[in-house]
Amino acid sequence: MKKIDTNHPVWDRFFTVNPLVIIGSKEEDGNYDLAPKHMAFPMGWKNYFGFVCTPRHGTYQNIKRTGEFSVSYPKPSQVVITSLTATPRCEDNTKPGLDLLPQTQAELIDSVFVKDSYVQLECKLEKFIDGFGINSLITGKIVQAYVDENSLRNNDRDDHELIFEAPILSYLSPGRYSVIKKSHSFPFPKDFRK
Repeated sequence: MKKIDTNHPVWDRFFTVNPLVIIGSKEEDGNYDLAPKHMAFPMGWKNYFGFVCTPRHGTYQNIKRTGEFSVSYPKPSQVVITSLTATPRCEDNTKPGLDLLPQTQAELIDSVFVKDSYVQLECKLEKFIDGFGINSLITGKIVQAYVDENSLRNNDRDDHELIFEAPILSYLSPGRYSVIKKSHSFPFPKDFRK
């Protein structure tokens, strides 16, 4: 093993696999913002979701003001759309390119999803946990969820087949992405429980 210097962030020295999601929030001017995030994950086994952001970003400030956000899990065919959500803001603090992206309105919260994403979550703010350097963890309770029928697990369909037919977009940090089409059952020990 090669020791690496922890006086600098270690995360750019090797690759990690992360989900790639798009967080939706409402701007102060009434427009919607969509921003890609890869440090995003379930918060335990119940219906909670969290992601890493910074108070310097509009996403953080929007959620702090409105108390809600949406989560879109894009399909592999939407990698360009996902990339466009990372477009920098203009001098007037807007992201005009977002108006061109296909969007659908959330039902219980005032936010939008990327249209045709395979999972969509509506979240009410649970809490901010600040203090990870310049970053914060934003957590929310999932109040509504939608799943594309082609991606929905059920007892009549093998999970391997489902993932092959409805592949998953993942972010390989730093700066790469992958399409997951092949999977294997994990060899859990007998009587393993979560």
